Formats: sequence, structure tokens, C-alpha cells
Amino acid sequence: MTSISVTLTGNPQDKPSTVKEMGFGKLFTDHMFMMNYRTGRGWYDPRIVPFGDLSLSPASLCLHYGQTVFEGLKAYCGRDGQVRLFRPDENFNRLNRSNQRLCIPRIDPQFCLEALKQLVTLEKDWVPRQEGASLYIRPFVIATDPKLGVKSGDEYLFIIILSPSGAYYESGLEPVKIYVESNYVRAVRGGMGEAKTGGNYAASLAAQDEAHEQGYSQVMWLDGVEQKYIEEIGAMNAFFLLDGQVVTPGLTGSILAGITRKSVISLLERWGIPVAERRVEAQELVLAYERGLLQEAFCTGTAAVISPIGELKWREHVMTMNGGETGPVARRLYDALTGIQYGTLPDEMGWTVNVCHI
Repeated sequence: MTSISVTLTGNPQDKPSTVKEMGFGKLFTDHMFMMNYRTGRGWYDPRIVPFGDLSLSPASLCLHYGQTVFEGLKAYCGRDGQVRLFRPDENFNRLNRSNQRLCIPRIDPQFCLEALKQLVTLEKDWVPRQEGASLYIRPFVIATDPKLGVKSGDEYLFIIILSPSGAYYESGLEPVKIYVESNYVRAVRGGMGEAKTGGNYAASLAAQDEAHEQGYSQVMWLDGVEQKYIEEIGAMNAFFLLDGQVVTPGLTGSILAGITRKSVISLLERWGIPVAERRVEAQELVLAYERGLLQEAFCTGTAAVISPIGELKWREHVMTMNGGETGPVARRLYDALTGIQYGTLPDEMGWTVNVCHI
């Protein structure tokens, strides 16, 4: 791979000054990273260029057959002025697993990490200094062949864009209300549930709208075959504290292998808190709740980190967890993860990658 060329913008934007001004995923920095792929040539022309619209043929494969994958991670500015990434190698390795599932050429994780570090360093003034805010990073790949016909592409674009963002949920670590979906399904084993691709998210929208109409923040998905086993919560992984043991649905092929999920399991094991990856029935949660054994519930993901569940509704059952307050396990996990990410706690796990100083 050749060196990365850089073209600077001639019209830099004003940076947002408040977290409220940022929102989530609404503002974008001045520059982005791009490189192309063509069968027979491989990945080529890596470059950092001014952020701007793409010029695509209306016949581009990604627009018709959904051949696209993406990732999400963050850059954090600590009190020491150090900008850090959290487990970026995991993101680029997972991107390659998604690529494989959708017949997209593999990227070089190490080269992409170096490209990302160069892009973030260039845009370091965009990294928020405010507590709880971060620079959201969106790498993605699209098939750009200008021809119709269901086939894997011969031409692709790999792009990284950056977005200064506040909290994913405006309520922060306040518990959210979750609705268990019993009609629609998101994914099935053997499908694309374990890949991070746009079709999985499009499939969630109808149920998400119904949940909002009933006053709930997110949808908890059941499995697509028997519709009784818990899978994901929105775009996040689910965890439950049942009688002193933390349980989370196992990765059976229809659930995304979350990086925050993996980190949570590692921390729980390090702390000596029992944790199990297994199938979890919705009915099991109801029975545990009725016996006073469902002590906490929370979900995990890059955007929200830890999102406690205050209320869970399945059919006629409405369950209030921990008095509707954030539980001690969820709080401890949130404090540990964000402490590592922002550098206020030592990174004993070796999860962070230093980028630059501000």
C-alpha cells in the first residue's frame, strides 16, 4: 500500500462548543479518509480529502442489493489531553468478518488503523473535551459497480468519517424502557445477524416505531425461529443479573459480537462476578422477576457504552428493574469502561491506543 495523500479543506468549519450542539451523528469534521478497490488491482489510492458528497452512479450495486458494511468506534480526549481509541483492532477485525459474509474484499486492519490515527490527528481540534462527549468514528465499505444484476461487486469504496457527538441517549446513564418484540424478527441463524450491515438495521425500523408509539426507547429482539429466546436490544447486546449471576445471550450466528459486550465479559471475569453466555428465554426473565431474582438488566454498545434497563415489557408482563434505578453492576461497568476510555483509570487490560495530544 502506498502512502496516504492529504488534501486539506479550504473552508474549515466552526467547531461545536457545547454537547447539546453536537447531538449524536449530526455534525461531521472537515476531512474524511477514502480508498478504492478494483478486482485485479486490490485496494489503492488511500487519501484524506475534504468531507463532501459522493458521486455515484444510480446503478451502483450498494443502492440496489445492499452490499455494504460499516463499523462504529470512538476517539476520547482525557483530562491529560491524550486522545485515545478503544480496541480499534477489534473493530477492523470485525469489519473483515462482515466483509467476508457480504463477499467484500478484506481490508488490511493495521493499515486502516494507521490511516485512522492520521485522520484523527489531523482533526484533533474536533475531538470534544467535554465529559461524556467523544469523536464518533464511522468506517464503511460500499460496492460501487455501475451495473444492475445480483452479484458481488468488482469495485468498492472504503471511507472513514468522523462526528463529534454527545451522549447517544439524552438521559445519559438513566435507565431506559424496553419493549420485547413478539411480531417482527431482526435476524436468523445463517443470515446476516452477526454482520454489521445496513439491512439488519432497516429490518428493525418498523418494530422500533411501534415501540416508540408505546412509550419505549428500544426493542428487545427474540430469536427468528421459536421467538422465545432473547437476542439483541436495538443495536446493542443484552445482559441480565439473575440471582447473582450475569447472563448474556450466546453468539449463535444471529447476534452481533459486540466489542463492548466482549469487554464487559472480561471485566466481570476479572472482578470474580459469575458470568455466563447462554440462551435466555423471555419466559425465564418473567419467572425470575416474579421470584425477585431478576436484579438488573442492561445493554451494551459503542454508542451508549452501558444502558441500564429500568422497565421491560413482554406481552402483558411489565417488569421494573432495581426500582427503576441504575443498578450497581451496570454503574460499576460504566465507570470502569469510561474510566479506561478517558484515561482516568489505568488501562490494565491494554485496550486503548494513544493517537495524539491536544
